[in-house]
Amino acid sequence: MERVNSTLLTEFILTGIPYPLRLRTFLFVFFLLIYILTQLGNLLILITVWVDTQLHTRPMYIFLGILSIIDMGISTVIVPRLMMNFTLGVKPMSFGGCVAQLYFYHFLGSTQCFLYTLMAYDRYLAICRPLRYPVLMNGKLCIILVAGAWVAGSIHGALQAILTFRLPYCGPNQVDYFFCDIPAVLRLACADTTVNELVTFVDIGLVVASCFSLILLSYIQIIQAILRIRTADGRRRAFSTCGAHVTLVTVYYVPCAFIYLRPEINSPLGGAAALFPTAITPFLNPLIYTLRNQEVKLALKRIIGGPGTTSDV
Repeated sequence: MERVNSTLLTEFILTGIPYPLRLRTFLFVFFLLIYILTQLGNLLILITVWVDTQLHTRPMYIFLGILSIIDMGISTVIVPRLMMNFTLGVKPMSFGGCVAQLYFYHFLGSTQCFLYTLMAYDRYLAICRPLRYPVLMNGKLCIILVAGAWVAGSIHGALQAILTFRLPYCGPNQVDYFFCDIPAVLRLACADTTVNELVTFVDIGLVVASCFSLILLSYIQIIQAILRIRTADGRRRAFSTCGAHVTLVTVYYVPCAFIYLRPEINSPLGGAAALFPTAITPFLNPLIYTLRNQEVKLALKRIIGGPGTTSDV
């Protein structure tokens, strides 16, 4: 142990994602545009929900505004560092920077899981319990649920970061990934990682499985309620309010399950799958919600001074 303690690492080198050198400039510009559009799109939704009086007091759009904040945070934690992979020279990350990146990614990522579950529950109440919805999902409860999601996400992120970096890292320092994530970092530890791998599987598996199960249960009830609506227009409007959420949940959960819940952690497909929750989903969030959500589009028209009418939930 004395030898390990005397050679502890102070920095890591992220290898990034493999790519042909001739595409270096294209990939840099591509992810730069993805990052800029992600920030601008989510900021637009956040401002729309905040400014429009018909949206910022309704739980569904409060959740949507919080989701935009999370997406902006995840994109900022991951994408700028990913872009450095497409520039010349080796750019190491400090040990503290690696700890911070892992913590904030799992903090924001798990909070997003909880938020998706809250959004599904909100839609369940709005569609299956419409008469009691104002009582069952009021502003005070909405704030409590959101605060609980942030606290639970912070605890989850701290647990993963502490367990991962309590191990000694004495070399090599090359992380075979484009950001500091648990499976890639654990491969560099100079100690037995069996307990860490088990805790990671159980902890993340519990979060993903429980949240996804609750979302699935909510949408089974929602679909049954929608099918009982007599008018085709009513069914179309009900499906429209849920379609965007289902799309984003699918794009987010499937790659996460592939990354953390499979036995083989060194698959080359892992890096490609990780691009979805870290870069693609935050980019798609504002795009899907503005194109699929009629009320957000009407709110945008009201903000810029165009004609618009309100619509029912």
